[in-house]
Amino acid sequence: MNFYSLNQQAPTVSFKDAVIQGIAPDRGLYFPEHITPLPTSFFENIEDLSNHEIAFLAIRQFVGDEIPEAKLKEIIAEVLDFDFPVVELDENVATLELFHGPTLAFKDVGARFMARCLGEFSAKETNEVTVLVATSGDTGGAVANGFLGVRGVKVVILYPSGKVSDIQEKQLTTLGKNIGALEVDGTFDDCQRMVKTAFLDEELLHKMQLTSANSINVARWLPQLFYFLFAYKQVKSKGKEIVFSIPSGNFGNICAGIMAQKLGMPCHHFIAATNVNNIVPNFMKTGKYEPKPSIATISNAMDVGDPSNFIRIRHLYQDDFETLSKNISSYSFTDEQTKEAMVEIYNDCSYVADPHGAVGYLGLKKYQENHPNTYGIFLETAHPVKFLDIVEDTIRENIDLPEKIAKIMDKKKKATSISSYEELKKYLLSN
Repeated sequence: MNFYSLNQQAPTVSFKDAVIQGIAPDRGLYFPEHITPLPTSFFENIEDLSNHEIAFLAIRQFVGDEIPEAKLKEIIAEVLDFDFPVVELDENVATLELFHGPTLAFKDVGARFMARCLGEFSAKETNEVTVLVATSGDTGGAVANGFLGVRGVKVVILYPSGKVSDIQEKQLTTLGKNIGALEVDGTFDDCQRMVKTAFLDEELLHKMQLTSANSINVARWLPQLFYFLFAYKQVKSKGKEIVFSIPSGNFGNICAGIMAQKLGMPCHHFIAATNVNNIVPNFMKTGKYEPKPSIATISNAMDVGDPSNFIRIRHLYQDDFETLSKNISSYSFTDEQTKEAMVEIYNDCSYVADPHGAVGYLGLKKYQENHPNTYGIFLETAHPVKFLDIVEDTIRENIDLPEKIAKIMDKKKKATSISSYEELKKYLLSN
């Protein structure tokens, strides 16, 4: 399987090179040359398959022969060593819990898969690879944990000062070893802009091999389709039209869900639920894509003013607005609406949702106003404890800290403060 740049101005590359480069030389995102649907029998008999078997059969075509099948199965087994339960809240509403991994966030799947692929590739290379990543919340912790101790790989994480939760900050600033954290005086968009600038800096690229671990990287993005298939396996017997509501920031997660659908997964509709960073909801109303500076919210991992992966979604539908609109709806919600939803879910269902999951719930409920007979699954993308103050203040209840979180809270934060690209470049060259 080869991958091509969506900017169409760069050579096609192998899966290995797409992973190592992260982004194409023409600054385009990589995309697989072919998407071959899985056989009908795969979905007819999906209940008889283990999660490891489902993941292997789904990802095999994209990896190709770059990783031997036995090694790929080993990687999948290491990545998927936790559960992905669908929890039903009422007759037609359920949530897919994606927070049972090591950093309690959905990004554990993509980050761990990419780390192991890159570790496999870098073991055969003499040059060290530097993973450069911007985070608005959970990406940093997942990447830090996934790449910790991987030989031949250094990780540098940029995060906006004061705009991630205390737990999220601890997860990405306390590991040390091959993980470096940069606290940026600015927004997530500033962090992402610095990362993109680094990938354009010829002087920097001449001296080091850079790659990205954001969802622009195919090895971070594609494995996220696994848990949509896992969810389908669990609810197939309902016999209803399935819709997924995904809290969306950089739009890699919903794009992976659409890829699962392209592989043949029966799915009636997708809902992209956002906070007030409503670039895509506005696009779905007007047909015009107009990025704007991000706004800070209580669902901070979605505070993105120019979602990178939306171009992949448009490409999946050949940029046909009418076709895209038939398969995707998008709605935005305020912090106040988000808090009201958290209270509603807790009072009505005795379920504690984080702010991102609450936005997904709101998107689903809005869609079901006109489609009441659908079976809706909203994604709970992070454990509510990662937003402890907000959740406890909103539902007026205390939440116990999971052991894996409690043990990092007393660790010392290690981060370097920067405010410009020049400072980032200096850091990279000196480290």
